[in-house]
Amino acid sequence: MNELIGRVYGFAKQVFPDQSDLYSKLATHGQNPKALMISCADSRVVPEHIMQAAPGDLFVCRNAGNIVPPYAMQNGGVTSTVEYAVMVLGIRDIIVCGHSDCGAMKAVANPAGLEKMPNVAAWLKHSCAAEQVVNEGYPEMESADRVRAISLENVVAQLNHLRTHPSVAAGIARGEIALHGWFFDIGAGQVLALDGRTGRFLPLTEGEELPVALPATQRLAGEVLLEAAE
Repeated sequence: MNELIGRVYGFAKQVFPDQSDLYSKLATHGQNPKALMISCADSRVVPEHIMQAAPGDLFVCRNAGNIVPPYAMQNGGVTSTVEYAVMVLGIRDIIVCGHSDCGAMKAVANPAGLEKMPNVAAWLKHSCAAEQVVNEGYPEMESADRVRAISLENVVAQLNHLRTHPSVAAGIARGEIALHGWFFDIGAGQVLALDGRTGRFLPLTEGEELPVALPATQRLAGEVLLEAAE
């Protein structure tokens, strides 16, 4: 802890003076982040570091397993963060980011020991779809490969949950919100992104088109129904 406190002193003496104009602008004019990232609370996964983001660039929500519970009429930190990001901050890009060697996904793969952590066990039930997809779609996988597959499928599952949130659903329908599914490989320092057209995760490669899980395109089903009725 003393080491961390020492870094706070270093921030005040060395970092802040070089960025004082930026912090002054943020303090005066408020925030206007470019994206919401929902990532795991794992200490090895730092969204601002991965994206080389400056203060004010990212609105971040971190929790065990980068989980987005399906929308329900119950207050929750993730639900409130998503709602605020979309309806107040006007964020149009939402990223769900999983990662390699995820402890939460290891627990989903092998829940032994969770009986002593009832809250964690209940929370990880939001990832049961990912586990079932892997159990039925990748029955031959074992150990580390199985955990990695669950981690990737968990990103897909949480994106599906995200679409149940009214503010997100409305933004998608208007063509104002794009969804991104990312996976950070800690050892390789590589980010994979879900391509919604193929359903596969592809490496982010400089100079090539960014794979997007759900591009921002207007999707008003009611208009189709009206045209069909005519």
